[in-house]
Amino acid sequence: MSLFHTIIPAAGFGSRMGVATPKQYLALAHQTVIEHTLRPFLDSARISFVHVVLSAGDVFFESLNIAQASKLSVHYCGGETRAKTVLNAFQAINCKVLADDWVLVHDAARPCLSAELLDHLLDVLQDDDVGGLLAIPLAETLKRADAHHRVLKTEPREHLWLAQTPQMFRYGLLTEALQHFSGVPTDEAQAVEALGYSPKLVRGDLRNLKVTYPQDLELAELILSAHKGHTK
Repeated sequence: MSLFHTIIPAAGFGSRMGVATPKQYLALAHQTVIEHTLRPFLDSARISFVHVVLSAGDVFFESLNIAQASKLSVHYCGGETRAKTVLNAFQAINCKVLADDWVLVHDAARPCLSAELLDHLLDVLQDDDVGGLLAIPLAETLKRADAHHRVLKTEPREHLWLAQTPQMFRYGLLTEALQHFSGVPTDEAQAVEALGYSPKLVRGDLRNLKVTYPQDLELAELILSAHKGHTK
């Protein structure tokens, strides 16, 4: 039976936040962003292993209470890109994972994933031939801009989706995809697409937001408060 592994690449800095602390360690609802990010995976009985991948010089994570969670492993082998960080993690865990095991790669700064959405992703993809990702159909009008932020044209939005995470693929397939990708993929799905596969789009949730700008923290706190109220 294939196991489910989670990889959280957390070696980045997040310069668009405009603060000195890496955004995954910013305060959010009495914890840090990354603690909220990890929680649904640590709480899920279906996830066997959770791996956090940090930069070699990370001095923040070890002080968090969540660092002692029983199924959590910490790897100080982050790379210069997200793809390299994931590949370094794969090398670090290769003795614990089989080629047919599933790997879920999730953004460290995406703290509002609900347990229900995680279970939905697992249910839809666990028997899929390729794997896939959470995504949202594009609902807004899409504009293409020039270098001066003037509209060049309006793009048709039909069949366009906004990619989210987790992105879920077999360990063997994703390893091959990342190793052979020419350039730097923006996400795991793009690397798999380059091998000729078509990942499945699993409808996500706008509440599964990624913290990118300071105002995102306020919205994330509202979402987490709503989650907490819903589970009481």
